[in-house]
Amino acid sequence: MDLMAAGETTAARPKRQSKIMIVDDDAGFCHALGLRLRANHYKTLSTGDGYSALALAQKEHPDLVLLDLGLPGFATGAAVLKHMRTFPSLAPIPVIVLTGRDSRDYKEPMLELGAAGCFQKPVDNKELLDLISYCLQPNNKK
Repeated sequence: MDLMAAGETTAARPKRQSKIMIVDDDAGFCHALGLRLRANHYKTLSTGDGYSALALAQKEHPDLVLLDLGLPGFATGAAVLKHMRTFPSLAPIPVIVLTGRDSRDYKEPMLELGAAGCFQKPVDNKELLDLISYCLQPNNKK
């Protein structure tokens, strides 16, 4: 096989879809966000609480996590992010925080915990999709 043919077969191979995990206790928000992400060619999975999020992340190894801060129970979004940063298998996964609270109060602490970004709901689609795309580029993963 010559080099040209090898290059052609490589170029024709479809790129793997990135898998994004949505963690939010608002089922309607998860559904709407999932639709937007799938329309932009991402695979999605979602869960509504912190404990499930950690278990699902360990099982599925998503490429990126969209994390709500206001989760029910003791495992809040901040706790999930802290725990993710302590697990070697989860630590490299980019996390973007989404919150219904005033993001000015949470942005700095979340970035210090290792979040790739922090958005206040309602989230601007273009800004969120741009950050997701940036985070998923191989050279930009932390």
